[in-house]
Amino acid sequence: MDVRQALLEGLCIPAHPLALNAERKLDERRQRALSRYYLAAGAGGLAVGVHTTQFAIRHPDVGFFEPVLTIAAEEMDSFDRDVVKIGGICGETSQAVQEAELLRDLGYHAGLVSLAALPNSTDRELIAHARSVGDVIPIMGFYLQPAVGGRVLPYSLWREFVELEPVVAIKIAPFNRYQTLDVIRAIVDSGRDDIALYTGNDDNIVADLVTPFALGEKNVRIVGGLLGHWAVWTKNAVEILNRCHQETASSELLALGTEVTDCNAAFFDAANHYRGCIAGLHEVLRRQGLLEGLWCLDESECLSPGQREEIDRVYTAYPQLNDDAFVAEHLDEWLSG
Repeated sequence: MDVRQALLEGLCIPAHPLALNAERKLDERRQRALSRYYLAAGAGGLAVGVHTTQFAIRHPDVGFFEPVLTIAAEEMDSFDRDVVKIGGICGETSQAVQEAELLRDLGYHAGLVSLAALPNSTDRELIAHARSVGDVIPIMGFYLQPAVGGRVLPYSLWREFVELEPVVAIKIAPFNRYQTLDVIRAIVDSGRDDIALYTGNDDNIVADLVTPFALGEKNVRIVGGLLGHWAVWTKNAVEILNRCHQETASSELLALGTEVTDCNAAFFDAANHYRGCIAGLHEVLRRQGLLEGLWCLDESECLSPGQREEIDRVYTAYPQLNDDAFVAEHLDEWLSG
């Protein structure tokens, strides 16, 4: 696969959750079912080993990192069309390089590079870190919002980052329009047209996808999304992305965007600083039968007070956005084998 070209076409890439049983052990049957669901729903790729998969899978006493990556790779490789395989890369440089080598060996196409473990590093050190990872595997940059462990990354950092040849894409997720524009301006000023921009701004998904960012003489588009939000109601997420590709911005599409953001606020627990974001996604998947429960590796990760009622509310307010009927039709098939 030409991963760079595939990403430039604009894909729906769900951030893959972790399926656990009541003993908080890996539930391989449901882990595979989740991958099968996303692929059947039309996802163009999967992102595994990322925040939605729970970073704690890397802990030596947990040991789920390689098994989870392997399961997802097997499901993607056995699917009947090409799928972009993206793996999360975390930690300081030595750990990040080891993770990149594992992804490469498992056949992943690119690594989503988190800088959360380097909060005090200089721009020069961050670029050196990215270069070391890029020597192993193509990389997707990641602007993560500070509220969940990211840091402010200035235009100057992105301007240097986009000069790295292994960069194939950037996930923009600062939940901040000024910082979003810093990344886009860096792309424009570099003159490169081979780096795909992906939204991770869960509070502004549709607006990101339909906005022509006209900076100077060049228009730049955010072509796809790599989102935890797209780990639920995925079939409709694919349809929304297709609409954004095919239609120009309209009041109808912008209204749809506010509906999606309202749903995201419930799923991601925005009212409580995102404390229940993983559990909120699990709750939707549990209602659909894809997960058995809400269990996370960290027992303190659970729904916030009132979050379940908020999910009830958006289910009632926006029934056209869920894909419950699609899941019900195929659930037994995905859970078998």
